[in-house]
Amino acid sequence: MKIKDIRSMTRDEINNKLVELRDKLFKQKIQKSLGQSDNPHKLGNTRRNIAQLLTILSEKGSNNEKQS
Repeated sequence: MKIKDIRSMTRDEINNKLVELRDKLFKQKIQKSLGQSDNPHKLGNTRRNIAQLLTILSEKGSNNEKQS
């Protein structure tokens, strides 16, 4: 997921994507614990995408506070 794409999303879209990625991360952790994980790098990529979304979401929040 590109930062440029995340920045163009609305806060609601980011929140929806966060819910989706957190669910995906949970399923990947279950698969890893059961030994069914086909690609261990997917777990790290999902965690990174969640962190990026949270960072942009906090930036948008602080920008709104500064404008008020």
